[in-house]
Amino acid sequence: MTEVLISRLPHADGLPLPSLATPGAAGYDIASADDGMLAPMERKLFRTGFAIAVPEGFECQVRPRSGLALRHGITLPNTPATIDSDYRGELMIMLVNLGAEPFEVTRGMRIAQLVIARVERAAFRPVDALPGTARGAGGFGSTGR
Repeated sequence: MTEVLISRLPHADGLPLPSLATPGAAGYDIASADDGMLAPMERKLFRTGFAIAVPEGFECQVRPRSGLALRHGITLPNTPATIDSDYRGELMIMLVNLGAEPFEVTRGMRIAQLVIARVERAAFRPVDALPGTARGAGGFGSTGR
């Protein structure tokens, strides 16, 4: 198990630590420290009241909650968002309302999930030509034909 240090900021008083909803869950639910209204097509940052120290060699991915997305059209415009291992500021969740109705976020509402993932380092080596494949340069739906 990977240890992630977490710091509770003063405005997180009474909010739960990120937690798994079920034993098999991959994402740790994180709650909003703010109240706010999201109009249709509006984007807004919501504070969580927590800062974390992601271990080197890992990232924290911030992902939408499927229930909010299905029922209300609430998602993250940059999903998955990445919290890098050298960031020490407050976790902020950027939400967008893709639904047709205004959506109210309340303090303590679970608004996103956090997934801790290993990051693999890569070295990019310039070459004159790439090795061929059956697919080649086909993209954007080319494998669905």
